[in-house]
Amino acid sequence: MNRRTEEIGTSELPCRVEKLLDSGQRLALVAAHHDEGAVRVVYLFVSGPPDTRTELHVRLDPDQPSVPTLARLSFPAGRFEREMRDLHGVVPLGHPLPHRLVRHYHWPRGWYPMRPDAGAAPPFGEQEGPYPFLAVEGDGVYEIPVGPVHAGLIEPGHFRFSVVGETIIRLKARLWFVHKGIEKLFEGRDAAGGMRLAERVSGDTAVGHGLAYCLAVEEAYGVEVPEEARRARALVLELERLHNHVADLGALCNDVGHGVLNSHALRIREQLLRLADATTGHRLLRGAVVPGGARLASVPDPALLARVAVDLGEITELALGHATVRDRFTGTAALSAQAARDLGCLGYVARASGLSADARFDHPFTTEGRPQVPATQASGDVLARFLVRAEEAQASLELAALLAAELRPGDMTVPLPRHPAGPSGTGIVEGWRGAITTRVELAPDGTLTRVKPVDPSFFNWPALPVALADTIVPDFPLANKSFNLSYAGNDL
Repeated sequence: MNRRTEEIGTSELPCRVEKLLDSGQRLALVAAHHDEGAVRVVYLFVSGPPDTRTELHVRLDPDQPSVPTLARLSFPAGRFEREMRDLHGVVPLGHPLPHRLVRHYHWPRGWYPMRPDAGAAPPFGEQEGPYPFLAVEGDGVYEIPVGPVHAGLIEPGHFRFSVVGETIIRLKARLWFVHKGIEKLFEGRDAAGGMRLAERVSGDTAVGHGLAYCLAVEEAYGVEVPEEARRARALVLELERLHNHVADLGALCNDVGHGVLNSHALRIREQLLRLADATTGHRLLRGAVVPGGARLASVPDPALLARVAVDLGEITELALGHATVRDRFTGTAALSAQAARDLGCLGYVARASGLSADARFDHPFTTEGRPQVPATQASGDVLARFLVRAEEAQASLELAALLAAELRPGDMTVPLPRHPAGPSGTGIVEGWRGAITTRVELAPDGTLTRVKPVDPSFFNWPALPVALADTIVPDFPLANKSFNLSYAGNDL
């Protein structure tokens, strides 16, 4: 891995960022830090292969912290800046969309929860006014507000549709109703305590977030985990990808009325969850990845994985051979390659639009933990996102079988030293939704002083309204499920 750190001034920032973006690096993370006597903002840019990471550190006046906006250079940068302003009070000068992103109506003016002097959450304050939704006007235009409270077991999010007839003219998604203060909760914990929180950033991605955190901590400590532990980590990462993809394949069929295929997909998912429990002691695979290595209670039987592959292949074939399913999937909620690139999309959302980015290839933690090639499609519609999931699920089954054949159950860990070798580290992992990036900073005694996790949903949520333009309202549940973005992972 090639990692560089540069200290630059605010006046140099836009020019340096433009050069990094032009060289093919992407902005993976922006994190504000409250050092003694200064506010420091860290911009992490990454590319690969080869695995390259560039950090820009910019120091600001703590009394009036501000940075020149990068929103015109990078759409994700503009969203990181709005998040940073709402949580830290760092002002992005010249931002084209200066309204709040994370802040909700009841947060008191001038209260920034990530500042060291913020104190406990104050009483609810006066509302700052309604969220500035853009009104779409014209003959026959009407609005449909949905949420934030939804029917069924779904997290809260508000969707406002501007519609003519049944055609969506514009959709605005308003999130952060489940903001939990995750970044603040990391502060003061030791490495093991931080791991318990990392596994719970987004409950369906315990391995992805936990592993990104572990890789960051291990880099800070200068620890190399055993190769066997790397293989075990790759195994459970694929098992997590597998049970989530299988659930989504069934749910997409269910959204077009094919409940029988959904029932069979859920049957397979239950097999996989029981396999996860037998392998790690937890149905969602918690506890398998730990700082310094991995622990397995058992190793999956490759013959079982082969049977699942046949079973899943039959369900996929039935779905794609059904005229109604294929018709509803084809052309629905299409996201172009250019839009996916401009928005900074990751994971299967990006790969379904023809982009091949995959952290297993770009930022590998083991040479054995990746398929032959990334699964990609070009059309960017629901069908493409279904096909990418189906291909990735089959690749995960094949990869898990190969990894399992080389593993034995047991503890595969090395102890962390008493003190970290350096003040910071980063971890990048291809979770089942896409690349997860986590950056940590530690005190000399190993206490966590700052942890910034970034879920791929933060990058992919803005793509959903773009894909839904000119889609009919009845197709919203189908399109939404084809993205299947995490509220919890976004609303830290």
